[in-house]
Amino acid sequence: MKLRFAQYGTKHGHAAGKLAALRTNPYVELSGVFEPDSARQRELQASGWPYSDLHWYTSADEMLRDPGIIAIASEGGNHESLAQTEAILQAGKHVWYDKPAGDDWAHWQRVVALAEQQSLLMQMGYMFRYHNGFRQIADWVHSGLLGDLYALRAHMSTWIEIPQRQVIARHTGGIFYDLAGHMLDQIVWLLGRPNRITSFLHNHSASVAGFSDNTLAVLEYPHALAYVDIAAIEAPPTARRFEVYGSLGSAVMEPFEPADRIRLCLTTSQRGYSQGEQSISIEPQERQELYDRESEAFVAILLGNQPRARTTAHDLLVQETLLRATGVL
Repeated sequence: MKLRFAQYGTKHGHAAGKLAALRTNPYVELSGVFEPDSARQRELQASGWPYSDLHWYTSADEMLRDPGIIAIASEGGNHESLAQTEAILQAGKHVWYDKPAGDDWAHWQRVVALAEQQSLLMQMGYMFRYHNGFRQIADWVHSGLLGDLYALRAHMSTWIEIPQRQVIARHTGGIFYDLAGHMLDQIVWLLGRPNRITSFLHNHSASVAGFSDNTLAVLEYPHALAYVDIAAIEAPPTARRFEVYGSLGSAVMEPFEPADRIRLCLTTSQRGYSQGEQSISIEPQERQELYDRESEAFVAILLGNQPRARTTAHDLLVQETLLRATGVL
């Protein structure tokens, strides 16, 4: 049995990857794409895969009113996707919503409530939920292997050109708003809601006025600190790292995209792991494979074959934490 999907918008940075994931999923029939910007649509139609040989809707209504479509990927730009996601839910369709969930906390809460009221699945596009390394570290933490956590560090910087910086600059927090949700999704999964957040949102390159391009947030917990630093000006290839430190050991994954091993250190031998330092191999995944795992999970949840990776309460907490860190809340 195939489920009919569509995609609303194409301006999110993950839009092409998510579309490719839908087009290659054997349980999905892609009905088409709607892009409100006609110039953008023409550009993509000439760009080849995954935008070639598609049906392009002439209006949002044409797509939203199609009773055969049961789910839609929300892939508009970050400034437009929250309203588009709300329209998808109002049409009674499940939604695969790419991060982050907008700048308006009250609006996001209403959208979440709408999904809950209509018993519709809204899966956030945090692809590292399906990453072998992050899942392994979370298993170690939740099982108690590392003991009581006291520190966590996440570094997810990038390099983006000035035109893209200008687009992101409309959001308070700049590059932190754009990317940090991925790391906050992992941190609150491990530690919960922080008591206090102190942020440093700087424009150190001065390439785009008002754009926070070098950022750091410190999340305070009763017995732990978490540090998240995100810059838009790191020379490639970027050195993305995720580090977790506890009373019984630590886990460091560098790089995490792609990752093929984790440095694990333990004070004592336990659960088949040795005392001291060891390198734990994991199956590496390219970015597209993570998108594929997301789409597979979305379909499996709709078919009742597996539970959600995160709860609605968790998704609310991730967005609240992001907006606290950027100063919006």
